[in-house]
Amino acid sequence: MAPNTDLNISAYGAARSTVEDTPLSTEEVRKTNAYFRASLYLCLGMLYLRDNPLLRIPLKQEHIKTRLLGHWGSDAGQSFTWIHMNRLIKKYNLDVLFVSGPGHGAPGILSQSYLEGVYSEVYPDKSEDEKGMQKFFKQFSFPGGIGSHATPETPGSIHEGGELGYSISHSFGAVYDHPNLITLTMVGDGEAETGPLATSWHSTKFLNPCTDGAVLPVLHLNGYKINNPTVFARISHEELSALLVGYGWTPYFVEGSDLDTMHQAMAATLEHCVLEIKKFQKQARDSGRAFRPRWPMIILRTPKGWTAPRHVDGKLLEGFWRAHQIPITDVNTNLEHLKLLEKWMKSYKPDEVFDKTGRLIPELKALAPTGNARMSANPVGNGGIIRRPLDIPDFRTYALRGIDPGISVRGSMANMSMFLRDVIAQNMKTFRLFGPDETESNKLAEVYKAGKKVWMGEYFEEDKDGGNLAMDGRVMEILSEHTCEGWLEGYILSGRHGLLNSYEPFIHIIDSMVNQHCKWIEKCLEVEWRAKVASLNILLTATVWRQDHNGFTHQDPGFLDVVANKSPEVVRIYLPPDGNTLLSTINHCLSSVNYVNVIVADKQEHIQFLNIDEAIEHCTKGVGIWDWASNDQGQEPDVIMAACGDVPTHESLAATALLREYLPQVKVRFVNVLDLFRLISGVNHPHGMTDRQWKAVFTDNTPIIFNFHSYPWLVHRLTYKRPGQHNLHVRGYKEKGNIDTPFQLAVRNQTDRYRLAIDAIDRIPSLGNTAAGVRDRFINLQLAATAETLDNGIDPEYIRNWRWPHREKKRRTSVLYEGTDKLV
Repeated sequence: MAPNTDLNISAYGAARSTVEDTPLSTEEVRKTNAYFRASLYLCLGMLYLRDNPLLRIPLKQEHIKTRLLGHWGSDAGQSFTWIHMNRLIKKYNLDVLFVSGPGHGAPGILSQSYLEGVYSEVYPDKSEDEKGMQKFFKQFSFPGGIGSHATPETPGSIHEGGELGYSISHSFGAVYDHPNLITLTMVGDGEAETGPLATSWHSTKFLNPCTDGAVLPVLHLNGYKINNPTVFARISHEELSALLVGYGWTPYFVEGSDLDTMHQAMAATLEHCVLEIKKFQKQARDSGRAFRPRWPMIILRTPKGWTAPRHVDGKLLEGFWRAHQIPITDVNTNLEHLKLLEKWMKSYKPDEVFDKTGRLIPELKALAPTGNARMSANPVGNGGIIRRPLDIPDFRTYALRGIDPGISVRGSMANMSMFLRDVIAQNMKTFRLFGPDETESNKLAEVYKAGKKVWMGEYFEEDKDGGNLAMDGRVMEILSEHTCEGWLEGYILSGRHGLLNSYEPFIHIIDSMVNQHCKWIEKCLEVEWRAKVASLNILLTATVWRQDHNGFTHQDPGFLDVVANKSPEVVRIYLPPDGNTLLSTINHCLSSVNYVNVIVADKQEHIQFLNIDEAIEHCTKGVGIWDWASNDQGQEPDVIMAACGDVPTHESLAATALLREYLPQVKVRFVNVLDLFRLISGVNHPHGMTDRQWKAVFTDNTPIIFNFHSYPWLVHRLTYKRPGQHNLHVRGYKEKGNIDTPFQLAVRNQTDRYRLAIDAIDRIPSLGNTAAGVRDRFINLQLAATAETLDNGIDPEYIRNWRWPHREKKRRTSVLYEGTDKLV
């Protein structure tokens, strides 16, 4: 079909569209318009009514909600699009999920679920009759009811839209490895101004038409945000087309307000786009050769608050920003406006579209698909239903063997990558690894042996030299934390599994995304019909204590504070101190459901501490006394040296060694914390220890020198009101950094071994002033090490290659030889 280039940017008048056709009969237009009127009536009812749902008696103020909350502006456009896709689902037997991007536009989605009967199936008290409709209306944006987004209570929703910008990335996440799924995605023109949405248009470069489904975006230009025009609605067709073509899409315009012609234009355009998608997929699948098409998308321009009164009291309503939220705000106090609302609602002719009982009339009911073909009933929208557990190899077979505690040096992350490689290999259609161009840097390159990086862009000859690119890969990399996180969320919410790896300092980019996901899964716990989904797993590496080469900008461990603020029902934080505990932790997280798991582990080689059996025990407990590093057996400790995190554990052990060497009479207990939430009271978190358990590990009368990976204030917060809390002295990152060596960075933040040992001396009452000489010695050692570092640009060898010196048996050094650990 030849494109119509005679287009303007007005939202009013007869339809103007790129695809010119009239596929609907006069009768189909009539029925479609009647269904549309029923949808809009329900949308207004949700915003305003608490009683008199079908206006069978004159509308009175007592029928109106006291607080009017919700949004009207995008409802018509979303309902309009949904209705036209319903026709195509029936005609072509399509598998379609609807994703609503415009945030508060839930009435447009909820109305469809109710009309399709899904809402009443899920919530029987919201039945398809007058009584059920009254409850359906009252609950919306009402205390004890539901919110104004497409919240977890909304059937078929995987995207709430509380924070704008993620509809496209969530939609692509849902269609990866779902070859028959089309995700119809409404993108608000305000939402389109966000950075995450701008980047997510590039997701087509990672979509394989052989194995993946397709996303059909509908960019809804209704002209205004809350109080401002939108950028995309105020640029020419030429500029907007050039932008989207530049992103790799083929845009099709549908614009206007006249309902009869708009129905024909949307029906023709949507059908053309669906057939284009099917053509591309058939071409790829028949040939077995993947390629990157210029996927179709629709630009829908309608008035803001379409079908509302154009003017109220001489001021613009429809087509202006005043239609964004509650379109007429004072119906509780202004009788004229109450009459206007009643007239407006009756203009949708509820008595013609609903029968005497309040049920949608049969000829309109027949327009919607049935069963799981209904978009609000699509199982992908409740992904836990189709989720299957991962086929996970026995992580113990990947263990680092021959570990000499405090002596053996290995790469924890590189070793774990072999386990992750085989997880991918055994779950090639249900697991993906996501990350912003950091898989190689994060020592996870072993995974490429199972699944390379997905790449639908152009290939160069040099890509063969370690490029690890493949159209059918399993690793998703784009330099956008937002897009990676959005893909992962869409992927797990639609019933699959995944892991995001990222540099620790820049995970803050997605603070609010993780916040939104935490709220989503917490709310899902309250919704009985929501099946549990795989956990959202975040692996943080390139950590603060080994970012000496990148400097101050790369030093920020504060993501843990963000996560710790979330509900204890849904968040977990793990800081495995070595390779075997990392293996056990990753295995646990990949098997879990309905959590956000954050794992913090450095990617560099480190001293190892525990064999695999000890690691499993330690991970199971979450916190434990390391007997081999302690000398208080059978006695009351004089001091407790505690650590959380791999590098802090290293430095704390070095401090413990100093104390035991220079002050052998001091009884030291060494404690490692792997599960951060073990510190909190069991009253406030399911992983928390009781006070009795706390005293068994930390006592209530012994000074505790706690070396923490992140900001020290978090530990103080988590241990609030613990027995003997006044004895707790926490060291951690204090926002001091530069292009420092690891030791310098520790000194700057007072987490180095000498500072920790001095802290212990200062807090052991029994020492009095007897250890003043030793304390002074530690200061001198710190100064000498710092001076050597500044002279040579590298930490002294005895700092870099420190090993635990206290061994009751002969030291052993283990090496890896031909894949087998041999002791020499």
